[in-house]
Amino acid sequence: MELNADFTVRVVIDSDTLEWQASPMKGVERRMLDRIGDEVARATTIVRYAPNSHFSPHTHTGGEEFVVLEGVFQDEHGDFPAGSYVRNPPMSSHRPGSEKGCVIFVKLRQFAPEDRTQVMIDTNKMEPVAAANRAGVSIVPLFHDLRETVRIEFWAADTEVDLDLPDGGEFLVLEGGFEDGRDRLGKGGWLRLPVRSRLKATAGSKGAKVWMKLRHMPHAGPPDR
Repeated sequence: MELNADFTVRVVIDSDTLEWQASPMKGVERRMLDRIGDEVARATTIVRYAPNSHFSPHTHTGGEEFVVLEGVFQDEHGDFPAGSYVRNPPMSSHRPGSEKGCVIFVKLRQFAPEDRTQVMIDTNKMEPVAAANRAGVSIVPLFHDLRETVRIEFWAADTEVDLDLPDGGEFLVLEGGFEDGRDRLGKGGWLRLPVRSRLKATAGSKGAKVWMKLRHMPHAGPPDR
């Protein structure tokens, strides 16, 4: 299966308008944003766990990265409430599920094969830091290495944001919204921009809280590249 598999083009999706699709595990549904492969895939997905649902124990050979959007995600490493950011590197394993139900934004099989960095952050406990020379913007850093930068940005109401993206970028609206001259993205809006892009956006009247991944698009092709 291939879905939004051309990483040289701009993609924008209102994920809240997508139908939930059943997964192989009872009680676990998903909204697919991009995908290369079948059940073992390089994928970006919104996943919903019904109460008392779980996946069987498994190993992430290509790594897993996720943000908890609603509820509490659980595995043998702990309980992760909404606002948690987790990176499980290649060859890590777990048995994910949720006692009371949850929704997560998850990216699979997109790590460097040699990456072994585990990250578990409760962003609710982090104070945003004002961005240098960017009025109205504050940042919660999540991850940075030679391949990518991951962070949450808070944009005050009506703030104008101008980001040069020579290596592309990916954005998920967590709260509020923004428009970029072509589209208006509200909560659940997902935008993927290819290399040599520029994001010129204006936050809405209630501001915006945006998860973003930058510099990764040169590495975002199929897993066998």
